Amino acid sequence: MQIFYAPNITGNKYTLTEEESKHCIKVLRMSVGAEITLIDGKGNLYTATISNPNSKSCEVEVTNVQAEYGKRDFYLHIAIAPTKNIERFEWFLEKATEIGIDEITPILCERSERKSIKNDRLEKIIISAVKQSIKAYVPKLNEMVPLKQFLRKSFNGQNFIAHCNSWDLPPLKDQVKPNSKITILIGPEGDFSPDEVELSIQNDFSEISLGTSRLRTETAGIVACHTVNLKN
Repeated sequence: MQIFYAPNITGNKYTLTEEESKHCIKVLRMSVGAEITLIDGKGNLYTATISNPNSKSCEVEVTNVQAEYGKRDFYLHIAIAPTKNIERFEWFLEKATEIGIDEITPILCERSERKSIKNDRLEKIIISAVKQSIKAYVPKLNEMVPLKQFLRKSFNGQNFIAHCNSWDLPPLKDQVKPNSKITILIGPEGDFSPDEVELSIQNDFSEISLGTSRLRTETAGIVACHTVNLKN
């Protein structure tokens, strides 16, 4: 199954972007009549055939649409501090997308070693992972915000903060309720400060453990993502 991203698709005809057209025609060497799959990132999965195999503007005709393809009955939002080594954070985004996540917010914490990120590149990594894992929904990647600003928002559902300041915390797997909206905070390499943990608790976030090992930031994010998916 060859999957292409078509965020602005409407009607029965669509022209792939230049990047997707080049991949389709020059790399995969597809021709007239070849069947491909399109996703719009909003839950629709399209079956289409190539009508004009132009390597800069490949035209296709839609033959079938599956709405809400792979829709899940829970919502996972992970707010995580980007790692100093951006490749580790990119790895987290790729794997979390493949496993299943709905929203990611990069957060700036007291002990953060990375102060900024480039969302354009990160969004491309997410889209690539969506196509790889055959998903029709593209996770939302928010702009990076300070933790204090993030906590001013209104949160519904279950809210958790994972940290290593205490080892006597309930495991996430025992706290997650299936079919709910879940927000999880993951700190930077140096973990959340005690003040940040306290502020999170004041904003109705419950402390949880991700196990008995001290995990890297990106690993903690994956463990949290995987745990929620298993519970659902």
